[in-house]
Amino acid sequence: MFGPFAKPRVLAVLVAALFLAAGAALLVAYIWKPHATLRITIGPEGSQSYRFISAFIKVTEAQHPRIKFATVTTPSLLDSAKALEQGKADLAVIRSDVPLPANGETLVILRHDALAIITPHHSSISGVPDLVGKTIAFVTGPAQSDNSRAFDLLLSYYNIAPDKVKREFMAVEDIGPAIERKQVAAAFAVGPAGPGEVVQTVAAIAKATKGAPKVLNFDDAEAIVKRFPVLESFDAPKGSFDSRPAVPDDDITTLGVNYRFAVPITMLDIVADAIGRSILTTKAQLMNVAPMAGQIEVPDVNDQNPLLPIHPGFAAYLNNGDQSFFDQAERYLYLFGIPLSVGASVLTLLVGMFNARTSKKDREAVEHLLTIAHEATTADRERLEALESELHQAVADCVGKPNDAEKGAEQWRTQLAMQHAMRRFERRNAALNAEGAKTSPRGDQPSPNEAATLSPTDSR
Repeated sequence: MFGPFAKPRVLAVLVAALFLAAGAALLVAYIWKPHATLRITIGPEGSQSYRFISAFIKVTEAQHPRIKFATVTTPSLLDSAKALEQGKADLAVIRSDVPLPANGETLVILRHDALAIITPHHSSISGVPDLVGKTIAFVTGPAQSDNSRAFDLLLSYYNIAPDKVKREFMAVEDIGPAIERKQVAAAFAVGPAGPGEVVQTVAAIAKATKGAPKVLNFDDAEAIVKRFPVLESFDAPKGSFDSRPAVPDDDITTLGVNYRFAVPITMLDIVADAIGRSILTTKAQLMNVAPMAGQIEVPDVNDQNPLLPIHPGFAAYLNNGDQSFFDQAERYLYLFGIPLSVGASVLTLLVGMFNARTSKKDREAVEHLLTIAHEATTADRERLEALESELHQAVADCVGKPNDAEKGAEQWRTQLAMQHAMRRFERRNAALNAEGAKTSPRGDQPSPNEAATLSPTDSR
């Protein structure tokens, strides 16, 4: 009657205590050992990206000993974005014009690069439409396919099919001689306003042609950016790519892309905050190893339509400044507390359902005993023997299982019902024996069959 759970309320308390202990253990572990091992994408060895990531890892691990990095080598920026999207990396360098990871969010913008179309000083090319039917040189390297894809965006804006402009991929030092031999008409390079691919390409062309190259100006840059938000307007002041002679020879506007650190949206706020702050506070140290770190900047937290949203953990720091650990960990306490609260509520509901079902069984047992007692009042000898057998079974069901001290009321009613039924059996047996004595030929002894009948009290 009482089932296998002898003390359901005690069990509920024990399980609830277990939930609380587990939550407390997780909280203590989180407070005292907040560490993380993060997988970060890194470009081919020797590349500018490789040098920067190597420096970043060294500086960040020194700043935060409980943050460790495991590098994930990717041959291209596209592969870097895919690694983040596929869950193979926790931190990746991505470029805005490369297909962005669907699960990515921004920490910081690393730098802005210009998309520069460079022509020799004597060239008649003044715009992208003038490139139709000509051959353009591209610098070989890990980003050559990404650069070619960005060039296709420019062509598509002017409704020029990609196959209308031929491409030659070559080492940067070979571009100048190729232009001098008229093997190519211009060069397309992607790089910052400083040491990088654009500056190297300008220098190679200037050396071979004995004149200051030109960089095409995009008067319609804003219109192009509106159509292709993955690009951005890039202002190149006079002399951005060479100072003697100045290239460009006046302030121009071209197009550009940006590089950024991206993290998955599932990254804990406290981890994203730690990494983002580390980048900003160690920027000077990073510049000593990787000069490109000087261009690191934070994204605009007020941008209502960002290309890749800023991670909320780092955004909270940018908006509110330093917070205590418990302020940062507050949402994780909620994450622990809500499941524990729901689990306790569900447990309480289950215990209540169990108690209700057990109480119903107890009431049914009492009613069964009372029914047996009532019927025994008028039963004949044969029916009484059957009822007595049924009573023995009911008593065995009630008494043969562990008592539950917390169910005293139900147990007391059941015992009263058993005693009432047994007294009815005793009285009926006595009545039947008395009637048998009056009708017996000898008038003094019950028959052997009657003597063999045991009362419930004797059977106990």
